[in-house]
Amino acid sequence: MAEELLQKNIPPYEPKKGEEYMCDRQIAHFRKILEGIKKALSEDIDRTVHTMQDEATVFADPNDRASQETDIAIELRNRDRERKLIKKIDETIGRIESGDYGFCDKCGVEIGIKRLEARPTATLCIDCKTLEELKEKQMAK
Repeated sequence: MAEELLQKNIPPYEPKKGEEYMCDRQIAHFRKILEGIKKALSEDIDRTVHTMQDEATVFADPNDRASQETDIAIELRNRDRERKLIKKIDETIGRIESGDYGFCDKCGVEIGIKRLEARPTATLCIDCKTLEELKEKQMAK
């Protein structure tokens, strides 16, 4: 996926000793990651649209037609997931601009550089996210 490819090209952020959390350098690093992911996803979506238009073939064989429809359905599902991720990236960039990026929505503590490296759109610290997942698991039973 676009996230993994981009994060391989951008080295992880190494905070300097005594550096303030979410300083300008850190903000610039995560903004670069988010904008790169968004750009890669947008290009992927455009490429899919062109590919689907180019490959719009009508097959006489029902099995070929079914395979093509399945492939298209899977592609569309993936693109929908990517569209939702782009929306989440836009919201995260808004959090950067408002000065809320890097802090937990529930308890207000620092989310942490390593967690943000793994999931740049994270809005919860690991403790709050773990509690949320436990609650979801209990509600599902």
